[in-house]
Amino acid sequence: MHNSHNQTKDTAYGQWTSAITSDLIVSDSIAIDEARQLGDSLYYIERRPHEAGRCVIVKYTNNTSIDILPEPYSANSRVHEYGGGSYCVHQDQIFFVNDSDQQIYLIDMLNDKPVNKLMGKPTDKSSDRQTIFAITHDKNKRFADFSFDEKSQRLIAICETHLDNTVVNQIVAIDISSGNITVLESGNDFYASPRLNHANDQLCWQTWNHPNMPWDGNQLYLADIDNQGLLINQQLIAGGEQISVFQPQWSPDNTLYYITDETGWWHLYRFTNKTTEQLTTGKKEFGLPQWVFAQSTYAFINTDQIICCYQADGQVQLAILSLAHNVELTLLNTHWQQFSSISADAGNIAFIAASCQHFPQLVSTRYTAEATEPLSCKIVKSSSQLDITNDYYSKPVTLTFTNRHNKNVYAFYYPPTNPDYSSTNDKPPLIVICHGGPTGQSSSALDPKKQFWSSRGFALLDVNYSGSTGYGRSYRNRLYKNWGILDVEDCCDAARYAVDQGLANKDQLIIRGSSAGGYTVLAALTFEQVFSAGASYYGISELSSLASDTHKFESHYLDKLIGPYPQASDLYQQRSPINYSQKLDCPVVFFQGIDDRVVPKQQAEAMFAALDKKGITVAAQYYEGEKHGFRKADTIKQSLENELSFYQLVL
Repeated sequence: MHNSHNQTKDTAYGQWTSAITSDLIVSDSIAIDEARQLGDSLYYIERRPHEAGRCVIVKYTNNTSIDILPEPYSANSRVHEYGGGSYCVHQDQIFFVNDSDQQIYLIDMLNDKPVNKLMGKPTDKSSDRQTIFAITHDKNKRFADFSFDEKSQRLIAICETHLDNTVVNQIVAIDISSGNITVLESGNDFYASPRLNHANDQLCWQTWNHPNMPWDGNQLYLADIDNQGLLINQQLIAGGEQISVFQPQWSPDNTLYYITDETGWWHLYRFTNKTTEQLTTGKKEFGLPQWVFAQSTYAFINTDQIICCYQADGQVQLAILSLAHNVELTLLNTHWQQFSSISADAGNIAFIAASCQHFPQLVSTRYTAEATEPLSCKIVKSSSQLDITNDYYSKPVTLTFTNRHNKNVYAFYYPPTNPDYSSTNDKPPLIVICHGGPTGQSSSALDPKKQFWSSRGFALLDVNYSGSTGYGRSYRNRLYKNWGILDVEDCCDAARYAVDQGLANKDQLIIRGSSAGGYTVLAALTFEQVFSAGASYYGISELSSLASDTHKFESHYLDKLIGPYPQASDLYQQRSPINYSQKLDCPVVFFQGIDDRVVPKQQAEAMFAALDKKGITVAAQYYEGEKHGFRKADTIKQSLENELSFYQLVL
């Protein structure tokens, strides 16, 4: 453990040295995703920066973890570009989408040593029993979000076909022996969550159309499956143009459950005998914005009990919802503050959890109704194991402030923290963080990248600006027609509030963000005069090209956030920082992936050129082989170090 027993050195904020190095962060960090509990086995995905971001399916059983997916395979779907729902397990068979070709492969798990039929040789000489082979062979198709239909020995999945600049999304069935594909449902722009009931005779799914995003409004349908395996007797169960449905799921007794924000908050409902019943109430959010497939905020422990998580007042809670007599929500006492990927089977429960003192970790537990004690939990895997004592970690303080429109806005403030240093004579430089999305939210989970900054003497302010999720539908809808205005004002007002509260140096305010957050950064630096420097990670500088040039899933996202394009093209021009670069006169650093499909690199290049021409301190770094969001260890490391040097140079 890195520890300190020396006297603290009085050194200027932002100039401290820290044991939380970029090397340490990348050598030791993975992302954990898509937990699936099946009987006594727990499956999950590890995304490993040191393997160039490869997504490995791991199986945990009898206290032992083994990699199921050998190199060069990587389980990662690109449907909607953001993916999710990239594998499913049925008995001894694992179906997954391989990243490089987006085809579905089958791993036969008769033995735990993979053999690769396609390469013609075992991947491990000790066995030739487990095989991996491709089920689909259509290079124009991508797949995600599977259900296994035992009755017909087929997979039901979302299929996205790319042909000559058109993208078609459908629900399909794939025969696992022949690979033949049958279209079950088509005609709408998007589909998600095709879920079979336990009898394999009914299917539910979500669907929506442009210009909606799934959190704006979508529909939940239910249909019977006929003898030919096709869908009949379709009925609309929930949702609408302005009602969002999330995570439809079948209970052990074949009842359909789902989450919808009909009341203005995402609550849990069930549908039985043609009637709908709301199970939870209050200012609580049980749902999430559906950026990726197969997210899970609840799971059935048994017919009478659901384990779930929800957000209220900016805090996330884990709870048991008992359904037996009166529906009752009981909080579970844990030290975590963030939960995701909740899964349960045969009395076993798994979820990913994090707190301001715990990196995201995969947790396994059992729950019995008699348990009065806190859950006894086993940590299966931690996303990070930094060898550093807790006193180096900055703990976030939740701030609520009123913006210039007299509306409440929320943020997490991280004070500079490092037991080796103190600074007596000044207030710290402040980095305001704008989360991506913009329909997303910042989290208080321990994040090595945030601690990289706070341990070097920077204060951080992670802002849940208007439009963020977790605070109900009306808070989310504040950003309608206001993107590039309210998010920018809120981040500026947050920085000013921090200065007024004595939490930051007014002459050393920095703003950083990625993707949509990068846009907020560039707009704040261009249209307001609050910050002295900024960092844009694959940020948007020109909005009309985003409207005309981006992928299908987000191609009408801005209709609600700004206005329909091209009808509102004046607004797009007005809110694009690139058109007002003459107003921007403070230093900026740009980080950009060369293969980014969501925000093309030309946007960063144009901003860089405009600032360079004015003689403003500006830097840019472009990364080969990186898309939207950095995956490789070297990229993550280099960009952090260069960002730090840039701030130290300009401050």
